[in-house]
Amino acid sequence: MSINVVVRPAAPDDDAATERIEVAADALLIERFGAVDWPPPTPPQERASMPGFVLVAEHHDGTTTTPVVVGFVHVLELDGHAHLEQLSVLPSYGRQGIGRELVTAALTESRHRGHTEITLRTYIDVPWNAPFYTSCGFVVSEPDTPLLRDLVQVESALGLFEHGPRTQMTAVL
Repeated sequence: MSINVVVRPAAPDDDAATERIEVAADALLIERFGAVDWPPPTPPQERASMPGFVLVAEHHDGTTTTPVVVGFVHVLELDGHAHLEQLSVLPSYGRQGIGRELVTAALTESRHRGHTEITLRTYIDVPWNAPFYTSCGFVVSEPDTPLLRDLVQVESALGLFEHGPRTQMTAVL
């Protein structure tokens, strides 16, 4: 099942929505892992100041005249590298193709910006993580640059490995 959304670049007016979406999406992982020490979401202003881009998916639900932002994807561009940092969709809009649409848009935008591949890091055993990204064309890869190795260290410092095995994945653009 899928619903129609419009994917567009995020604007400052989307900050509250992206933060709310990340908190709601993280709640699924917190519940799954029984995590009491989950790291807080990246503040939207910090996310916007990082090199790269944020795209949002908005849906017009028919009950208001204003579309509702229901998901977002954040891609970092560091050291000439594209890295899908965050993908979040409101759980009430999950399993409707929105995440896939956001990933597809992120791949397209990264290609337009001259990148030949994009990486991400995710949980191996969470169905809406590694198995989902595999279905989007990502394959397991090794952190082979200082930047990517540093991301593993950041995840370790945040305690993410305490909740299950993680992996890096790469998609060729």
